[in-house]
Amino acid sequence: MSFALRAVREATPPLRVAQSSVRYARKDAGPDPRVEHIRRALYPGNIRNKETPIGSWRPNVGGRLQRAIPSVQAHETIERAWFLHQRHVRKRREAELERKHRFMVRAMEVLHELDPKLYKQANQEEDPRVRRPEEIELAKTLKAPEKRALESRIRGLFPRELRVPTDTPPRSGWNYDWKPPFPRV
Repeated sequence: MSFALRAVREATPPLRVAQSSVRYARKDAGPDPRVEHIRRALYPGNIRNKETPIGSWRPNVGGRLQRAIPSVQAHETIERAWFLHQRHVRKRREAELERKHRFMVRAMEVLHELDPKLYKQANQEEDPRVRRPEEIELAKTLKAPEKRALESRIRGLFPRELRVPTDTPPRSGWNYDWKPPFPRV
C-alpha cells in the first residue's frame, strides 16, 4: 500500500464545532431563579426529611393507618362494604338505564302508531358524506367561508359554528344580530 493511501486512511478528520449553538446562545443562559425557588419548594431534593406539599411521601402514614384501621379484619370489612356500595350504585344505574330504554322503545311504538312517516324519518340511516340536492344548490349560492363551513359540517354531530359554553358572558355582550353562517336546510 502506498504511503499516500495509508496517510489518508489513518488521518482523522478535523472535528468541527457547531457555531450556531454558541452564536445564538443567550448571555444569561441560566434558568429563571423564581422558577427554581418554586421547584425547590414543591419538590425538595431530600424528601425523607419532611413531607412534600403534593402528599407523595408522608413519614407517619403507617401510624395514621394503624390508628384509623386497627386490624386487617377491619380493613377487609371496610373494603367489602365499599365494594358492596359500588355494586348497589351500579345496579341502580343499570336499572335506571333499563327503565329509560323501555320508555324510549314505548315512545317509538307510539310514534309508529300515530305517524308512520315521521317514525320512518326518525329511524332513517343517513350517510353523513352524502349531500342532499337542497344542500348542493345552497352551496352554489354561498360565499367561500360559508361554503367551507357547510362542507366541513357533518350531519348528526354537534354543530361547529355554535359558541363554546363558558361560565361567564363575553366582554362584548350578547350579539343579538348573529346569524348562522349558512341557513338550515
